[in-house]
This record gives sequence, structure tokens and C-alpha cells, in this order.
Amino acid sequence: MRRRRVPNSNRPEHARDPVDADKVCRRRALDLLARREHSRSELQLKLLARAFVPVLVEETLDALQADGLLDEGRFIDSFIRSRIGKGQGPTRIQAVLQQRGIDRHRVQTWLRDSDFDWSSLAAGVREKRFGPGPPESFEERARQTKYLQYRGFEIEQIKAALELAAESD
Repeated sequence: MRRRRVPNSNRPEHARDPVDADKVCRRRALDLLARREHSRSELQLKLLARAFVPVLVEETLDALQADGLLDEGRFIDSFIRSRIGKGQGPTRIQAVLQQRGIDRHRVQTWLRDSDFDWSSLAAGVREKRFGPGPPESFEERARQTKYLQYRGFEIEQIKAALELAAESD
């Protein structure tokens, strides 16, 4: 039995028609941005994974930034608000953003300039996980502290959350 060969089926779409590669690259980038905000480095990695030429990817990203469609500040704001909604603290948020190629100083500036109350978020996360009231023993206090550290809260925020639990009891 003969196999049917489908022409160009395993080649990237832009390789089939190199004349329109810039349009295809821009369309792919816009498709990704339509789903959620992306950092420049995230978008660059995703486009390069689709076998677009690096020079073309850079030109496309520059054009998107010039048009205001790709904005790292907007991405940082959106990402941090999303992670706050998931109950994550500033340390963990900063680490994840650094892994995604965002400059550490930009994230620190946003976190410092925001008027968000991290201690009350830590208290809410603690209460959701362990219930109301203070920890019963030293071991339980250590367990709750370790959990909040894992969630990305700083020790001052954890102490404030535990004190708030003790006051509410």
C-alpha cells in the first residue's frame, strides 16, 4: 500500500510562504497577546519555538512595542494582580517574574510603590489554610510559618499575620 504524502505538512506555516512570514509572525504574536499579557522575552521564546527567524521576531516585537500592544509594565501589573488573587506573597511573585525574564528592579519598584497590604493577605491565606484562631503549639506555629514562607511571604508579614490571628481569638 502506498502512503499518501501531504505536501509541506510538517513545515511551519511561514516556511510555506516566506513572502508573508512577517505577517504570519505578527499574527501569531497577536494571537498570543489576545489570550493574556506576555513579557517580551516570553513572546520571543514562543515565536522562536515556532521556527521564526530571530531577526524577524525582533522586528515584530519592536513593532508591537511601538504600537503599544506589547507593554512590560502592563504585563507586570496584570501578573502581580493575578498572583495576589491566588494568595502568593511578594517574594514568590518576584522569583517567578525573574524566571520569566523581567528585570528584578522593575518588579521591586512595583512592589515597593504599591500600597498593597501583604500582611493582611498573609493573614487571609493562613486563615483559609489553617482556620481561625492562633496556632495551638510551637510546632503548629512553625508549620504555619513554613507554609507562609513557601507561599512567598516575608518573615515580618508572617509575624503580623500570626499576631492578627492571636488578637482575633
